Amino acid sequence: MAKVYMMCGKICSGKSTHAAELRALHHAVVLSVDEITLALFGQDAGDKHDDYVERAERYLYQKSVEIIRDGINVVLDWGFWTKEERAYARQYYKERNIEWELHYIDISRQEWLKRIDKRNREITEGKVVGYFVDEGLAAKFESIFEPPEKSEITVLI
Repeated sequence: MAKVYMMCGKICSGKSTHAAELRALHHAVVLSVDEITLALFGQDAGDKHDDYVERAERYLYQKSVEIIRDGINVVLDWGFWTKEERAYARQYYKERNIEWELHYIDISRQEWLKRIDKRNREITEGKVVGYFVDEGLAAKFESIFEPPEKSEITVLI
């Protein structure tokens, strides 16, 4: 049976790049919350952003099961930033007898800040589509991110 690969790491840590590698390696479908929310709302979701993200995640969980049941691997390209989110995902797939892997991308704070700057430049120059990460957004993600424990991690990058 197909399985699900979950990307874990801070914003701008390399999750989407790794997700694309897994897609090619495992002939998988990548499901991305950012793709959906950016396509629908651009940078303008405002105070509703967190609500839209939660709705998109619920939809993608359901869609992932449908795809996996059709024999196709799935890569979930969102952060799984909290222990609670990761526990929910593991339980969700366990209840459906779906094998999963958590891939954690661990980078230093210095490298993280460099990647944020690079991506912000690329967004401003129109080279990539993604969320512009200002100081407030970076601080928000840094404050909520809970690095996974070793027992949660299948693959460490």
